[in-house]
Amino acid sequence: MWLLAALLIISEVTWGQANSETPLFSLPYSPSLDVSSMDRTADPCADFYKHACGGWLKNNPIPPDQARWDVYSKLANENQRFLWGILEQAAKPAAGRSAIEIQIGDYFQACMDEASREKAGVAPLRPVLDAIAGLKSIPDVAVFLARAHAANAGNQILFGFDSGQDFADSSRVIAFVAGGGLGLPDRDYYLKTDAKSAETLQRYLEHVGKMLALLGEPAQQAKTDAQTVIAIETALAEASLSRVDRRDPKKLFHPVDLAKLQALTPAFPWKQYFAERESGRIPRINVTEPAFFQALQKQFQSRGVEDWKTYLRWHLVHIKAPLLSSAFVTENFEFYNRHLRGVEAMPPLWKRCVQRIDRDLGEALGQVFVEKTFGADTKARTVAMTKEIEAAMQTEIEQLPWMSPATKKRAFEKLHAIANKIGYPDKWRDYSSVKIQRDDYYGNVERATLFEVRRQLQKIGKPLDRGEWQMTPPTVNAYYDAQMNDINFPAGVLQPPLYDPQLDDAPNYGNTGATIGHELTHGFDDEGRQFDAKGNLKDWWTMKDAMEFSKRASCVSDQYSQFTIIDDIKINGKLTLGEDVADLGGTLLAYMAWKTATKNQDLKPIDGLTPDQRFFVGMAQWACGDERPENKRLNAITNPHSPLEDRVNGVVSNLPEFGKAFACRAGQPMVRAQQCRVW
Repeated sequence: MWLLAALLIISEVTWGQANSETPLFSLPYSPSLDVSSMDRTADPCADFYKHACGGWLKNNPIPPDQARWDVYSKLANENQRFLWGILEQAAKPAAGRSAIEIQIGDYFQACMDEASREKAGVAPLRPVLDAIAGLKSIPDVAVFLARAHAANAGNQILFGFDSGQDFADSSRVIAFVAGGGLGLPDRDYYLKTDAKSAETLQRYLEHVGKMLALLGEPAQQAKTDAQTVIAIETALAEASLSRVDRRDPKKLFHPVDLAKLQALTPAFPWKQYFAERESGRIPRINVTEPAFFQALQKQFQSRGVEDWKTYLRWHLVHIKAPLLSSAFVTENFEFYNRHLRGVEAMPPLWKRCVQRIDRDLGEALGQVFVEKTFGADTKARTVAMTKEIEAAMQTEIEQLPWMSPATKKRAFEKLHAIANKIGYPDKWRDYSSVKIQRDDYYGNVERATLFEVRRQLQKIGKPLDRGEWQMTPPTVNAYYDAQMNDINFPAGVLQPPLYDPQLDDAPNYGNTGATIGHELTHGFDDEGRQFDAKGNLKDWWTMKDAMEFSKRASCVSDQYSQFTIIDDIKINGKLTLGEDVADLGGTLLAYMAWKTATKNQDLKPIDGLTPDQRFFVGMAQWACGDERPENKRLNAITNPHSPLEDRVNGVVSNLPEFGKAFACRAGQPMVRAQQCRVW
């Protein structure tokens, strides 16, 4: 499903910490403010991140099978070890297993059977490889793509076809056709000419050749075919929007009918493709990148079917590699994890299996997780905190000197319309139609994927389900969805050390409260502000107010663009703008809400920290962590979030409340001469 949402953190593959780990049957406790994670020898006014997180960094080196290691990924790892325990128990063929336990347990059993995958080798791909070999024309390619897309949710082979909310009418679900087709994480990898980019492109070329050789191609033919793949993908990359452009919803909204879509790519039989997808009548289609499909037309005109067969063989093995024997798994890891992210060790099998089941049967597995971890009290307290932060946003909007009454009225409408989803969905997804077998891992993945693809396409033309979630309950993350106009906090993120009911309010508001404020602010950042209370792409700002917003947002973008990620690579402030604005606004809103909630309380210092200091240390310690240099380079291109240390120092250096809390002086690094503020 097309999702226009802003996340708290980027979703990265989180591998296991070590192969020697064991399943958890209860979650460990870590406080939301840990003084041992601080470095009190570091001056908070010079480098607050080091002051708040220096101890954590010293005591938590990046494990060999991690690209990054921080408080979030450590908690995610603990959650996954807990899910491992659930799945191990469910996999035992004992009497009395519930239907859900049978389904998730048998899936886990099949996934853990590496011996069967080694024995099978490339055999699971043989029917599809034979189908590719039999293609004789572009119409044949269209039929094949329809079947390949149905079997590979989320993987855009050549392009993507999915459902999504109409930008003009969020209550209506329509078809989306989107650009795609790249094997590298971003178009810039094909287009940039610096030495590092050239090295990565060469390594990618070698990787494609190696994977094609594993399919049985002669070595020289595999090398030649890899060149063909790179040539096709480079042409597609040249026609793809940049990540900055894709943050502008207006550049992604081009509704057409079938005839106009056909006119963009006359060589591709869309009617035949849609018929094969069993999508029914499609009167309205949003083409996210028309220029991409015009470029695709040129490729169809200039390339013979043999080139497309080569391209399809590569993308088939690229997508299926994690499901095959160790030769495929290892080569896939070597490029995408060791080279691109700097990960040193292969993840353990249990972790890959937990992640797979969380992806394919996430709300079934999530039911068991919620029953064991998420109490009604935590949900009630989180809901109350969310309402307090929304009240702070109301106050903030009322007091804005630069916003007119007309725009404020519309802002209040949007604020009051936001739905808060906490913990888990009201209605659980039913996976009972998905056939799971204890001895057929590849087939389980295929059937679960087909279920999800069909579920998404069946939404086209149907009433919108506003109760649906886009994350599973165990997920350690959160998001705001601009078209749904809702905030979503899975149960997995609402536990220590991120939310800690055993501690005082200050660090909880600084940590989880600032995260709630972050997601709330996304509704009013440079992207979210373009959608109205109903989630429609509609300009509700006066021209003067929009200019005032842009001026303040530019202050943030220009400031963050001066921060160095690694070597001479700076933050792309236009790419990270929405997250940076949300970090700033969210922290301020949480601070305001905390002050209101505790205004009649006689708060005392704890552990040598004043209440205000505890708020800011709590706010910083969610971000304690580090990442490998290779991962920093990748994130500089692909991640709409600033690096962890800048998400802390960049925020506090713009807040007078922080300077007062730590008695910082003008001119010190954490006290900016020009402080940026949007909300």
